[in-house]
Amino acid sequence: MDDEVKKMRFNFNSSEPIYLQVAQQIQDAIFTKTYAEGEQIPSTTEISRDFHINPATVLKGMNLLVADGLIEKKRGIGMFVVEGAQGKIVEKRREFFYQDEVVKLISEAKKLQISQEELVDLIKRGF
Repeated sequence: MDDEVKKMRFNFNSSEPIYLQVAQQIQDAIFTKTYAEGEQIPSTTEISRDFHINPATVLKGMNLLVADGLIEKKRGIGMFVVEGAQGKIVEKRREFFYQDEVVKLISEAKKLQISQEELVDLIKRGF
């Protein structure tokens, strides 16, 4: 089993579909530069064989990443990380962080009557 494939972890008892877990695992590996831009990722066959996942399920997850412009299929060779993929993931995660965390934080701070200056001080203290 390839070292990168070994690092993948799937929760077969999760309510999250396996194909989404496949996409997330590969995306995380691109984000952390485990798979560098231009580098080949494990094949559908490798992942399905090593984790006993239906190849169609693995491919469905990979196709999500193709649609997002993070990986591309090179016919007869395999799937590769596209140039700029890591930056796209960072940008997407920053936006998600803002929407999911910062907006909630500000909302809660307002409920607690914490001023903007106090909130900035608390954030600085946390760093």
